[in-house]
Amino acid sequence: PKGVINDWRKFKLESEDGDSLSLSKKEILRQMSSPHRSFSKDDKDTRERFCRKMSMQEYELIQDEKEDESCLQKYRKRCMQDMHQRLSFGPKYGYLCELQNGEQFLEAIEKEHKTTTVIVHIYEDGIKGCDALNNSLTCLAAEYSTVKFCKIKASSTGAGDRFSNEVLPTLLVYKGGELLSNFISVSEQFSEEFFAVDVESFLNEYGLLPERELPALENGNMDEQDVE
Repeated sequence: PKGVINDWRKFKLESEDGDSLSLSKKEILRQMSSPHRSFSKDDKDTRERFCRKMSMQEYELIQDEKEDESCLQKYRKRCMQDMHQRLSFGPKYGYLCELQNGEQFLEAIEKEHKTTTVIVHIYEDGIKGCDALNNSLTCLAAEYSTVKFCKIKASSTGAGDRFSNEVLPTLLVYKGGELLSNFISVSEQFSEEFFAVDVESFLNEYGLLPERELPALENGNMDEQDVE
């Protein structure tokens, strides 16, 4: 709690307009945002008076509800952005990558960031369900930019005998170079016609997709309920 309070005080001080706050109040906020101000060992009374003064002055400052609420909204927005940035570390993609050969296939798996989920679609032209799955993964790649979505023809993997037409389309899911899931003839899990939402639900059943990314935070366009 102390860290949050001090961070809020600093944010309020930094965000105040130069003409909207008196010099005395600015100085009070500056002092409150620096709680580790040092005092000499013999200055205990001064330190106690300082702390009491800050408490009273802080109470006076927060009485301006309209001004404080506007600043609080900005502070909440910044906290949400900071949290989202921390949770969204790692490389970003946003597209379905075409792998040309087995070497690129191995590199996409083994040389990727250890926290990145890599989903590879093994397909061939003319195989039922492959085109629909490629279209679905293209849509999901745009929505889950922290996931690396790839596709490669079975004949280009260098192990075409392992990926016969009977097992296509196949989805392989890797993380940290390790195979997490292997779905053969995956289109059989869906109806005759399927779309990105169906593939998304299927992958979510196995916990293979991260949480959806937060929408962009527009200036001032955030409901308090959403923030909380």
